Amino acid sequence: MRMKNIKNTELNVSVFCLGGQEWGSRDDKTTSYAMLDQYIEYGGNFLDTANNYAIWNGHGGESETLLGDWLADRGNRSDVVIATKMGGRAKDAPMSSAPEHIRRECERSLKRLRTDYIDLYYFHCDDRKVPLEDQLGTMQELIEEGKIRHVGASNFKAWRLAEAAVISEFKKYCNFSAVQQRYTYLRPRVDADFGFQKSTNDDLLEYCDERGLQLIAYSPLLRGAYIREDRPLAAQYRHPDSESRMTTLLEIAQELHLTANQVVLAWMIGRGVIVISGASKKEQLDESFKGFDIDLSDETLDRLDNAGSE
Repeated sequence: MRMKNIKNTELNVSVFCLGGQEWGSRDDKTTSYAMLDQYIEYGGNFLDTANNYAIWNGHGGESETLLGDWLADRGNRSDVVIATKMGGRAKDAPMSSAPEHIRRECERSLKRLRTDYIDLYYFHCDDRKVPLEDQLGTMQELIEEGKIRHVGASNFKAWRLAEAAVISEFKKYCNFSAVQQRYTYLRPRVDADFGFQKSTNDDLLEYCDERGLQLIAYSPLLRGAYIREDRPLAAQYRHPDSESRMTTLLEIAQELHLTANQVVLAWMIGRGVIVISGASKKEQLDESFKGFDIDLSDETLDRLDNAGSE
């Protein structure tokens, strides 16, 4: 498994981050443990969860609880990098990044995960009702207390990341080490609305490149839409640009004897992105791992980059 250092940290992680949205809820203990064990066997070490996974399947917190049980059963906490989040809507927590909520949810996550520290702790969304100075100041306190190691942002716009960087420098607070954002090969419509989720755009890509901020992508495979005819593209991606890029993607997949999913994953890591993907079957893990092990030529990367009507 390829490894990558998250800049300005000591975190060396696999470019394939295993996502745990469904652990302990839709995916039962047997299935979740099997996927985690297989992922580790393949050389992965980066695990992603959140305090509200999976509120849509149950109460929320099931994913962290399952992961905590697995870590205790396997005795491998020091071998993995754990990322979790707070601030999103949860059954017993508001959608808020107020200092008291940050602290409360951190303590709850530590208890569910059965660990003393969180490697990467994200704001799940951008709470503009609470001053960034207060949010970052609380995270700095948690770092000084040894409860978290690094801070990330999820679903933030580039200008808000820049604002946070100015505050962090002035106040000597922690700065964001990574940004987790919706990102895939296809580009959404200009008017696409994903609710509180934010899709990666050129402004964010440029900001990450200039500032050395690691982009970590979620929803890279669009819930199977690249390879399954029974999974149509979401409306946000239905426009001429996607048709053109899909044509190029499928041509390259056929030329290289790969699946479209594998080409998408290879393209993303070829552009320096760390990718979060979940799995509930060994075959899904196998397909993903092969995609992360492919080196696309510069010519192929350019073909993929330049495809589209925009």
